[in-house]
Amino acid sequence: AVAHSKRWIVDRATLRQARSDDVLYLDDPDLLRFLNIFFANLISKLGKKLSLRQRVIATATVFFRRFYVKNSYCETDPFIVIAACCYVAAKAEESPVHIKNVVSEARMLFGEEYGIKSFPSDNSKLAEMEFYLVDELECDLTVFHPYRTLMTLCGKEGGGSLPAAEAGEADADDTDGPRYWGTGEGKLELQEGALQMAWFIINDTYRSELCLLYPPHLIAIAAIYLTLVFHAPTRAAIQHAQAQAQPHASTSTSASHSHSHSHGQSHSPTRRSSRSAKKPHPQAHAQPQDIVGFMAGLNVSMPLVATVAQEIIALYALWDRYSEDPGVESARAALLQRTRKGRAGRAEAQVQEAEGATAAATGAVTPMFLVQVLLGMREQRMADMAHPASGRPVVVNKMLERTQAAG
Repeated sequence: AVAHSKRWIVDRATLRQARSDDVLYLDDPDLLRFLNIFFANLISKLGKKLSLRQRVIATATVFFRRFYVKNSYCETDPFIVIAACCYVAAKAEESPVHIKNVVSEARMLFGEEYGIKSFPSDNSKLAEMEFYLVDELECDLTVFHPYRTLMTLCGKEGGGSLPAAEAGEADADDTDGPRYWGTGEGKLELQEGALQMAWFIINDTYRSELCLLYPPHLIAIAAIYLTLVFHAPTRAAIQHAQAQAQPHASTSTSASHSHSHSHGQSHSPTRRSSRSAKKPHPQAHAQPQDIVGFMAGLNVSMPLVATVAQEIIALYALWDRYSEDPGVESARAALLQRTRKGRAGRAEAQVQEAEGATAAATGAVTPMFLVQVLLGMREQRMADMAHPASGRPVVVNKMLERTQAAG
């Protein structure tokens, strides 16, 4: 049986098919990737206004991504879908918020910051969208996130053994095996700053469709992998440990060679108690952890982990062209600093809201520019629906079907 966390994993062909209608109304298909960032940021903003935990915001983002595997942006209203995703995710994660609060906060956020005046003030509209959303999600509201894998591998959650709920993160018949965490012995010792960076990287992955393409445990391990590479203190610790290991290995080899020559000499046996024999050397705990060995011991495909890591880096390169919240707390600043090495850094593009010409000239993409793109897509789609070749309206989803039947 397929693990629950992989039930919603799709391939790229499915995602291309899901966006096939949207591409028809876009001059540049790359704008779809900017929309991924924009929508995730909107969900995060609304979630914070509703005082939702990060896990709830992540669940709402996954709901949004899954909904649009079956729907297109030009045929629906993404803003009411975002509100419904936050509302349903809060329920699913046992942190419910009142529907009235969701409507009022969403209207204020979308109206004041993005000029969206069409968001309904009637609570029943959001309740109706909740019904459609849950139906499209096939009533499957359980979401696995990479956070759990990250905290488990670093020994920050549970006891000495892996929590039972974690078993749903990998398939029994998968090439990575059910025990992707390797031998299960020991935990990865990360500094607090490194652990925080890995957490932020996972947060950032929700700005893309990675949650639809890869299981959560691979995303978590890719985040750890990037942290080991880009977190300066951790990288320095790994280099120091490797430098210490080389002379230690040569000394051990020399000592073993000397012992083999003196093995034939007679000597009086020394009796020791079992307690003294098992007593570790005082300096045993001072040895730094073999972080590289720990990663190599994980029962996953490291080339696949590297592929996920490269996609995260590509997301940061794209995100660098998106102009919003330059001070947002994320790991991308540190990673972009590394990926920019060897080429001159460019100043952040200062663009005005809703000025698409300025955005195009500077290479930056703004939220207001994307709002105009969305509105244009919907207007063109509605125009095509109103004047089809057959001369009759086209039903594109359940919401429009119900409206048409009532009219």
